[in-house]
Amino acid sequence: MSDTKTMVVLLLGDVCGQPGSRALFLGLHTLVKDYRSDMVIVNGENAAGGFGLNAELMNQFFSLGVDVITSGNHIWQQDDLRPLLDSEKRLLRPANYPPAAPGHGSVIVEIKGHKVGVLNLQGRQSLPSIDCPFRVGSEQVAKLRKQTPLILVDFHAENPEEKEALALHFDGKVSAVVGTHTHVQTADEKILPHKTAYITDLGLCGPSESVIGSKPDISIARQLTQMPLRSEIADTAPLIQGVCVTLDTASGQALSIERFTRLYDI
Repeated sequence: MSDTKTMVVLLLGDVCGQPGSRALFLGLHTLVKDYRSDMVIVNGENAAGGFGLNAELMNQFFSLGVDVITSGNHIWQQDDLRPLLDSEKRLLRPANYPPAAPGHGSVIVEIKGHKVGVLNLQGRQSLPSIDCPFRVGSEQVAKLRKQTPLILVDFHAENPEEKEALALHFDGKVSAVVGTHTHVQTADEKILPHKTAYITDLGLCGPSESVIGSKPDISIARQLTQMPLRSEIADTAPLIQGVCVTLDTASGQALSIERFTRLYDI
């Protein structure tokens, strides 16, 4: 665990199906120990068979030591989770869905005696045309900053341009902006000029030999035939991908960001 002047946070990519859940069960405890982390944030929107998150998996993730679960466009697909979107404060859906949608897009949790804000946003390029993540995000960040400088943003988006633009828009106003959704880890982790940590995509917690978590033969057939074949989660050795970010607790500035991949050959 870090000292009182710093905070170490693990941010993990989209959990994809049973292999992704298995990777967390197998590896999260050791990962926390190895990085001496104080906080864990996981995007759980594909955990239930690749489409959404259910109540059982949500509770299991929290019992493993996950502090906040973020999500994205698939969060609505498991009916038993919908009532929990309002009642479970540590479960987020993107803040820029219209106000009538259930749930909330941000939360403040206490870690090591410090308040930490977590904000979930969703992009609009190649995704549903919901409210503007820049406008809604700015409103949310302004509210969170009244309580804490420690703010972590999961931007669930397809387009790298949109992700980079949002990160630079928030540079110096939040501690980190991390991308999710594509299930492909990028190699562009960096500290932006005004000390916000950034990576375009955290990657995947799920099957290692796959096409973004799915069985390759189905994905290949979809490309060859252009038929709307339903994806199935691959059953190969699971992995965990994400970043470890170290923050200054007084300023909220990022001190470092480290990308990692852990493969579990089981």
